[in-house]
Amino acid sequence: MASSNANDTNGVDRSRSGSGLPARPASFAAQVMAELRKVVRPTQRELVTYTIVVLVFVAAIMGFVFGLDQIFTRLVGFVFGG
Repeated sequence: MASSNANDTNGVDRSRSGSGLPARPASFAAQVMAELRKVVRPTQRELVTYTIVVLVFVAAIMGFVFGLDQIFTRLVGFVFGG
């Protein structure tokens, strides 16, 4: 690959690759703003759907861990006579 400036952030030049120097603060801020313009915000319906999916998944994992905890607690009690 040839070493050149990358312009894939909406025309904002990145620091030269391999130079070892950090990007200038103004260039960094321009890159951050260019990346933030690419962000696609979810609709309210998508946000509610994703939130419900996450809550159900977390509840399922909590139930699984609780079940394992109960099994191991009884197993340890049985083995050590507690």
